[in-house]
Amino acid sequence: MADLYYNVAGHTFVLRSDGQEDIDGALSQYNVFQTDNKADVVFSLRLSSVPLATEGFAEELRQDDEGQTIVAGRLPDGSSCFEFWLADRRSAVLVARSGYTQGEAYVESAFAFGVNNAIMVMYALATANKRTALFHSSVVSYRERGYMFLGVSGTGKSTHSRLWLRHIEGTELVNDDNPVVRILDNGEVRVYGSPWSGKTPCYRNISFPLGALVMLSQAPRNEMVRLKGVMAYAALLPSISGKRWDKRLVEGLHETENLLAQLVPVWHLDCLPDRDAALLCCKYCTDGHD
Repeated sequence: MADLYYNVAGHTFVLRSDGQEDIDGALSQYNVFQTDNKADVVFSLRLSSVPLATEGFAEELRQDDEGQTIVAGRLPDGSSCFEFWLADRRSAVLVARSGYTQGEAYVESAFAFGVNNAIMVMYALATANKRTALFHSSVVSYRERGYMFLGVSGTGKSTHSRLWLRHIEGTELVNDDNPVVRILDNGEVRVYGSPWSGKTPCYRNISFPLGALVMLSQAPRNEMVRLKGVMAYAALLPSISGKRWDKRLVEGLHETENLLAQLVPVWHLDCLPDRDAALLCCKYCTDGHD
C-alpha cells in the first residue's frame, strides 16, 4: 500500500492506496503539495478496492453545479457519506468517520474527478475547527498581499481577476476557484493556493497575507462600499465550504468567519466587467479607504 503525504495551507494529510493507480499522474495538480513531513496529520483517506457498504444512506443535502453533483448524507452508524456524480453517472462514494479524521473512498468511474472531490471534502471537514476555511473564490496577489473576489456562480469572479492581471502591473493569479484561508496563532490571516482551482489550472503552493475580501455584484456602474459588523460576516457565509447542518462543525466555522470579518477588510463592489472596475477595486483595497 502506497502512502502519499500532502500539505495544503500548513495542514498535512495522507492518501492511502493499494498502488494500482498512477496517483502522481492522475492527480498531477497535487504533486507540488507533496511533503516528507508526516507529523500532525489532520486526516487520512484510503482508496478502497471494493465497494463501500452504504445501506441505509439518508440524504441531507444535494448540490448541483454545471453537471457535477455532490449528495451529502449520513449512514445509520452516524458516519457521514458523500456521493460524487459527473454527468448523471456516480463517480465515487466517500465515507468519513472519527470526527472527519479518517475517510474511505471507492471510485467507480472518472478516477481523478472522484478522488479529487473526496480529498477536497475531507479537507474542508477536517480543518473546519482549525481556523481554516476553504473558499469558493478567485484570488490574486499584488504587492505581496492576496485579494479575494467572492460571489455566486456567474458573478464574474474569474473575469475580475483577469482584469487585474491585464490592467494592474505586478498582479499574479493565486487560485481561481478554491483557495484556503487560515488564521494563524499570532492573528495573521493568510490566503493559500490549493490543488483545487476549478476550470483554471492554477495549482500553486504559495501564500500571502490577506489584504481584503471583495464581494462582487454585476451592476451598470462601478461603486465600492466597505462592509462592517454583521454585514461583513454575512457576506462571507455563502463562499465558505462546510456542513452547516453538522453541529460539530458549526462552531468552528462560526469562529473563523467572525474573526475574518473583524481582522480583514470586507468590501462590496458593484461593477461592470471593465478596466475601471479593477482599478477602483485595487485603489480601495490597497489605499485603505473607509
